Amino acid sequence: MNFLRKHWFDLGGLFAIITALGVFYFYSSMTNYQLLMWLSLVSLFLHQLEEYRIPGTFPGMVNRAMYNSDIPDRYPLNSNTSFYVNVFVGWVPYLLAAIMGEKAVWLGIATIIVSLGNTVAHTTVFNIKGKTIYNAGLATSWLLFAPCIYFFFTIIYKDNLVTLTDYLIGVPLGIILNVVGIIKLIDWLADKNTSYIFEQRNVLPQDRKK
Repeated sequence: MNFLRKHWFDLGGLFAIITALGVFYFYSSMTNYQLLMWLSLVSLFLHQLEEYRIPGTFPGMVNRAMYNSDIPDRYPLNSNTSFYVNVFVGWVPYLLAAIMGEKAVWLGIATIIVSLGNTVAHTTVFNIKGKTIYNAGLATSWLLFAPCIYFFFTIIYKDNLVTLTDYLIGVPLGIILNVVGIIKLIDWLADKNTSYIFEQRNVLPQDRKK
């Protein structure tokens, strides 16, 4: 379990490659919507890789800029919370949205709202709070999430896939995933005495221990 806490994002990078190869292989048999949902999953894997591996300073940035923490390597976001948020709140709904395809457009809407929330947060909130022009996760937000968001709504309207019910379920679910599944979970699992500490490379350069 400790291995997963330290390397879930590395596994995500591997899954991104495998998923992308699968999409390439089965491309001709996929609908536009199915293709988009699988690529959305790939975008999530790569986004998380930017946040936690290259450059990987997202945890320290959140703890320092958003919460003004004096122990940004563990509070309020710690490696255990990060694992649960990104794998269970992130991977699971994105994967299910890809597998279920047009049978659950409402789930696709929910995951796209999560991608939208990430894009807005990385572009405005994190940069304003951190007084920066770049934060770990911003590049993939615009290079990957933004195109997926655009083409998602283009496809569901062009192919007449979406219903009012999809919106009534998907939008509230997306908001819940963003607010409860991410923000509140960080608060609920916060512990200054936690043993789930991020590596020094995961905090901002100025906060790293000499």
